[in-house]
Formats: sequence, structure tokens, C-alpha cells
Amino acid sequence: MQKTQTLGGQAGTGIAGLDDILSGGLQRDRVYLLEGSPGTGKTTTALSFLMEGTRAGERGLYITLSESEEELRESAKSHGWSLDGIDIFELVPPESLLDENQQQSLLYSSDLELGETTRLIFEAIEKYQPHRIVVDSLSEIRLLAQSSLRYRRQVLALKHYFARYGATVVLLDDMTSNSQDKTVHSVAHGVVRLEELAPEYGAERRRVRIIKYRGRRFRGGYHDFEIKTGGIEIYPRLVAAEHRTHFDRTPISSGNAALDALLGGGIERGSSALVLGPAGTGKSLVAMAFAVAAIARGEKAAMFIFDEEIGLLHFRMRTLGVDLEKLVESGGLKIFQIDAAELSPGEFSATVRGCVDKFDIKTIIIDSLNGYQAAMPEENFLVLHIHELLQYLNRQGATTLLTVAQHGLVGDMKTPVDVTYLADTVILLRYFEAHGQVRRAMSIIKKRAGLHEKTIREFEIDNRGLTLGEPLQGFQGVLRGVPDFVGQRETLLDKPPQ
Repeated sequence: MQKTQTLGGQAGTGIAGLDDILSGGLQRDRVYLLEGSPGTGKTTTALSFLMEGTRAGERGLYITLSESEEELRESAKSHGWSLDGIDIFELVPPESLLDENQQQSLLYSSDLELGETTRLIFEAIEKYQPHRIVVDSLSEIRLLAQSSLRYRRQVLALKHYFARYGATVVLLDDMTSNSQDKTVHSVAHGVVRLEELAPEYGAERRRVRIIKYRGRRFRGGYHDFEIKTGGIEIYPRLVAAEHRTHFDRTPISSGNAALDALLGGGIERGSSALVLGPAGTGKSLVAMAFAVAAIARGEKAAMFIFDEEIGLLHFRMRTLGVDLEKLVESGGLKIFQIDAAELSPGEFSATVRGCVDKFDIKTIIIDSLNGYQAAMPEENFLVLHIHELLQYLNRQGATTLLTVAQHGLVGDMKTPVDVTYLADTVILLRYFEAHGQVRRAMSIIKKRAGLHEKTIREFEIDNRGLTLGEPLQGFQGVLRGVPDFVGQRETLLDKPPQ
């Protein structure tokens, strides 16, 4: 047996996100297990691994016991890939009689003795002398072994052979035979599991987890991924502690002097603000004021909308004096319409992170967390995702504005998810009744970074945008929605004549 030439560095998988969570890729000359139920992307991952080797000048061999060479090439073609430079050895026969004089032995795996199958695998490796090997799949070998003891012995024999040979090997397992059998887990140097989840509504979700990686730190937990035309895209779980930059925490203006005064000078750079209130109170407009002011300062802003169609948003903002189309055309504003039913939380975090990293965007609007929550399987996970995302954005010096629509219009209103403790500033919007009219009020409930007004101000929304009045001094119970007049004078905007 001829040992392959030892190569330096790590073996990249061809998937940037997977290399990230593996701390650079796979350690060379080791055996790895890639497991997952059918349809989770094992073959696509394995082909990416071999093609990455081809780009690096390494020879790859795909040994298949379950798919034909034609099926593999069709699968690669669907991604726009060419498998030139990758040798494929199949143990699936054509519909003709077997010809033992052919260069490649083509046999039904179910008709082979286990030893014969192993011998053919070893012969293929000796023939092609690959640096990277994929064996698809172990389920066929497990069926041939017929017992756990014989299967374990065969897997150990394969491992010892690969160790002497010196190639980087990925074994695929579709987990259809016996999901409780952890034989290969104990033998493999590393174990990668791909999973598919089927929510009650929306597209399927896929995630990857590193079960084991000997002698190497890796990014634990689940990481969302997608199978797209062109391969697999993995979104590594965001860890805010890994990202930190230096910046000045100076207050930034909303462009509205009265709103800035209410906020005690504005919102500090590198902080988060939650705009809370019932539907229609103007949460999006308050958040947009900061984006428009940032663009006027020569900065960039991004808006992620979950609840509103982008065309309607353009129209509505235009009636309020904000020309979004002009801001987008100037390059100052980027708007992303997010479909919660089709989005994974990991992909959303990666999109937001890309805005900050690639485009140096310092003002982020997420409108709203109600839609973000719809993309999450459980509320507890939502809070954890938001926590990491806000911590990351804060450490990058980005100012984040989040909106949350409360259930109800007046009186006792409920918040679908309580994230007020995560936000550095909380802006509360309310409806209240006075003189037979429905009016709006604004107050600052919380601000970590400094002092702010403790007053409640009425505000109006018209074609000029947002207009704040003087503090309401003659009313009590405005935040409940049904105030009582207890003062000597009224401070309402548009006060009716006496």
C-alpha cells in the first residue's frame, strides 16, 4: 500500500460557514463521519469537500454504494458544478450482466459478501491514489454486516486502513438502519450531523451541529443552513463576544429637536432602542427619523421589514414627507423585505451582520419583532437570538432601533415578547382620548446611557412627519389610554377653542 504525500495545513470543506464552525476545516489524514437523514445535504457537502480538494490540486475519490455515477453527476449539474478531476467508483451495477473484465467492478452491494465489498473499496483507493475520499454510505455496510459486532470490526478495519494510507476521509451515514448505533462516533476523529426540521407552516429548516472533534475547539450548538443552487450556505451561530471594535459613544440625533430633547439629547451610538406601542401609533416613523438623520450626516442605514409590503412602505412614507426611493437610489439606505415563513434566524443574523461588515452601516432598523418572532420556533430562542444580535451590533458601534406592536389599542395592552430589559432605551407610544378625539402620546420609559425627560408629550403625524408638542401637564392616566384632566390648563396640540 502506497501512502499519499502528506499535505500541510487543514483540509477545507469548500463551505465557508462549515470551515468557520470547524475552526478552519478538517485536520488532514483523519476519518470523519457526516451523518443525517435523507435530504439533509450530505451528498452536496461531500461533493463540495472533494471539489475544494481539486481546486487545491488534490485528487478526490467518491466511493458510492447507494447512488450511481450518473445520479451523482446530475446532482452536481443541478448546482452548476463539474466533477472533472474527481474519480467516482460505484458499486451499483448497470442492467446488464456483470463483466469481471471491466476496469471498474459494478456489483449489487446486497449480493456481495462484506469482505468482498471492503476489498473492492481498498482496490479502488490503491488504483486512484486519492488525497480525499468520500464513502457513501455506511448504511449499506451496516446492512451487509448484519450484526453490531461485525459492523464495528469492519469500521475499525476501514479506519486502520485509512490511517496507514494517509488520506482525509469523510464517511456518510443516512441514519436509516439503526440511529442508536454509535459505533462510528467512537471511531471517527470528528462527527458532523445535518438535520432537517419541518415547521407546521413555511419551508423546511436545516441546521448543522458538530457532535465531536478530537483535540480541536469548535463552535458548538446548532447552526442554520440552506441548500441553494450552487451549494450549501451555513450561517454560523453569532457569538457577540468574538466581535468588538472601538468607537465613541456620542449621542446621535433624530433630526427632530423636540424628540432629541425628550431623549435627553438623542440615542447613544452603539446602543439599542425599542419603540413600543399599539398598531398605527407611528413606531416605524419614529425609527425612520433616525435613519434619515444618519443619512443626512453622510452615514448609511438599513431597514429590515417583516410586516409591510415594500411598495406600500414607500407610498406611506412619501405621504409623511420621507422619500425612501431617493434615499435608496443615493446608496444611503438599504431596505430588506423579510419573509418570516421562509427565513431562518441564523440567515437573518448573517444578513444583518453582512450589512455592518460589508457596507459599514451604523443605523439598523428591525420592523418589527412581531414578525421576527414568527420566524422562531419558540419564544425563549427569540430572546437569545435578539440578545446576541444586539450585543454584536452594539459592539460594532451600530445604533439599532426595534419596533414591537402591542396587542390592543388602549387600556391594558400586552407585549407578545418582552425584550425591554435588553434594549438600552425604551420609547413608549400610546393612544389616548381627549375632547372626543383619538390622540397620540410619547414618553421615554428607560434610558441606560443618561438622563431623559420624564414627561409625556403629545405628538402628531402628518405630511410634515412627526411633530411633538409641549409636555402634557394637565392630564393623568394618558399611558392607560383614558386620561383624566386634573390641571389648570391644557397643553394639547390643536386644542379646541374655548
